[in-house]
Amino acid sequence: MNLSNVRAPKKASEKRKRVGRGMGSGMGKTSTRGHKGQRSRSGSRMMRGFEGGQMPLHRRLPKRGFTNIFRKEYSIVSIERLAALGETTITPDVLRKAGVINTKHPVKILGDGELSSALTVHAHKFSKSAQEKITKAGGKFEVLQ
Repeated sequence: MNLSNVRAPKKASEKRKRVGRGMGSGMGKTSTRGHKGQRSRSGSRMMRGFEGGQMPLHRRLPKRGFTNIFRKEYSIVSIERLAALGETTITPDVLRKAGVINTKHPVKILGDGELSSALTVHAHKFSKSAQEKITKAGGKFEVLQ
């Protein structure tokens, strides 16, 4: 590809459709709305998903499950990531600065991977395997509120 065969994308230079500008425009008289009927009237707006009176798809499909309004989102971090940081004391602020987490959600530590050095970890929640691995490595975990 070079400058000699670069083209504008399709429909980039098409003019706006201007309706009701006389018979010579090709869009005069009924202004592309056809004759009579609900959609030809001014101010006519049917609801989204209207299917001509047939039961709309969003009402034909069954409801599934529910949304728990009390659900708590956590930023999940594995022990493997903590070991890779090279810090001895780990808090949510340290994780944020290191780019491990990027939200303000509470932090949960999971026990994926191995831990060789002793760490002091401050987080809002810990899995059982994470607690075991941290204490086995000689470290401590503290639950934040």
